[in-house]
Amino acid sequence: MSLVFQPSANIARLKESATLAVAAKARALKAAGHAIIDLGAGEPDFDTPAFIREAAEAAVEAGATRYTATEGILPLREAIAADANRLLAHGAQITAAEIVVSNGSKQSLYNACVCCFGPGDEVLIPTPAWTSYFEMVELARAVSVPVYGDEANDLKVTSAQLAAAATPRTKGLMLNSPSNPTGAVYTRDELTAILDLAAEKGWWVLADEIYLRIAYEGGAQSALEVAKTRDNLIVINGVAKAYAMTGWRIGWTIAPVAVSKAMTAFQSHTTSNAAAVSQHAALAALERQSEANAAVNYMVKEFRQRRDAVVAALAKFPTIRYVHPAGAFYVYINVAGFRGAADAGAAFAAAVLEEHQVAVVPGSAFLTPDWIRASYATTESVAVEGVTRIARCLTGT
Repeated sequence: MSLVFQPSANIARLKESATLAVAAKARALKAAGHAIIDLGAGEPDFDTPAFIREAAEAAVEAGATRYTATEGILPLREAIAADANRLLAHGAQITAAEIVVSNGSKQSLYNACVCCFGPGDEVLIPTPAWTSYFEMVELARAVSVPVYGDEANDLKVTSAQLAAAATPRTKGLMLNSPSNPTGAVYTRDELTAILDLAAEKGWWVLADEIYLRIAYEGGAQSALEVAKTRDNLIVINGVAKAYAMTGWRIGWTIAPVAVSKAMTAFQSHTTSNAAAVSQHAALAALERQSEANAAVNYMVKEFRQRRDAVVAALAKFPTIRYVHPAGAFYVYINVAGFRGAADAGAAFAAAVLEEHQVAVVPGSAFLTPDWIRASYATTESVAVEGVTRIARCLTGT
């Protein structure tokens, strides 16, 4: 008897990553000979700094080709703790026992969701939000609760909005600053109010800080700088964005020891350790601070120049509304009402790709269908040309 695949209840409602789908479609069109401007990318366009690549090569030659401890090599966890302690404002120093290294911050986030949330739990997600947050919460068999930010506040949520959305079943919240997809950055006061509320209510806070170092106006605040307690705080970070190391797949969590032990146990049954060579590459990124800071500062300077150029290009079309991109490398553009479509973002993304050869991510991927996300993680000239075509498509000029 032939067997017909029926998805299990674990994944029955799982959706494909919309951002990865856009990237795959853009690659396919390029491979077919089309001149596509791909503004769907969610990764830096820079090469990994040379000193990091060289450190990885040296590590391989020194024998870093075997299994490591599930939670990561001790020198890397110590370097992560030391880096975090430079931000820490309250409480005891962070130790290596609180660090779990994973195969990218995406796995780190999923580990935290599975270990902290379960059936019946509700998790507040400031929305728009990265597409995988919702799926991770669902895979943990918990319930994602979108909390929508106001456009007047750059689509950021307030502590009052989170409090209003909470129920007795609320177990935690996701927090992301600088934000993917909007590029908005929470102020110190905004973060403090949210973290104080979560501490008062006894909610877990999963603070995704993968874009922390890519901020343009006074820098972004880490939860470690403002949280009065770390008892309910799990900070997620990694080397992918700031160090241009997306393919190396190294992320980590900083969490209470009990949570870290649980995540280590969970990871031991899924992937075990992150790649040994990648861990040594990340170690070089964190330990060799002078070289790393020079590389990161250069990339952030370039991103800021592109951001400024993109904003200047959009300013030529004064009717277009967008979130001010204070961090990350995205601009989030309002396309509400486009050609009368119910899902304006999806309709616009299809039209701008077909008619203007620009790939963007529709806002429905982030639960805000009246918007689209465009990335300026490309050359300045390409980014400006891309957003200009977007503006012309939207305004019909």
